[in-house]
Amino acid sequence: MKKILLVDDDESIQLLYREELEDAGFQVISAINGSEGLETFQREMPDLVILDIQMPGLNGIEVLRQMKMLKADVPIILSSAYHEYKQDLGAWASDEYVVKSADIGDLLKAVRKHIGN
Repeated sequence: MKKILLVDDDESIQLLYREELEDAGFQVISAINGSEGLETFQREMPDLVILDIQMPGLNGIEVLRQMKMLKADVPIILSSAYHEYKQDLGAWASDEYVVKSADIGDLLKAVRKHIGN
């Protein structure tokens, strides 16, 4: 079973994404902020990361940069409620950029594109 690390400070998004991803056959581990996400990333070595951008402390762009330095081949999907971050040069290091929505079809499509299932 492929392991996904979900890093998002919004508990309702965590609950929605976890439920949908687990129903799709993935193992989901989560972190509530960037620092916890980096620690979990190093400890768990997930197959893919779904990363929020706006979080307290380390933002998602900073976390993305550090994760790519640690293990460049792990796909990272940025998930944000804001379209404008797509133009941020830091976001270009991600493998996908998905705008948050209650319909996670685009997110599931991106996950399957990068790790199958």
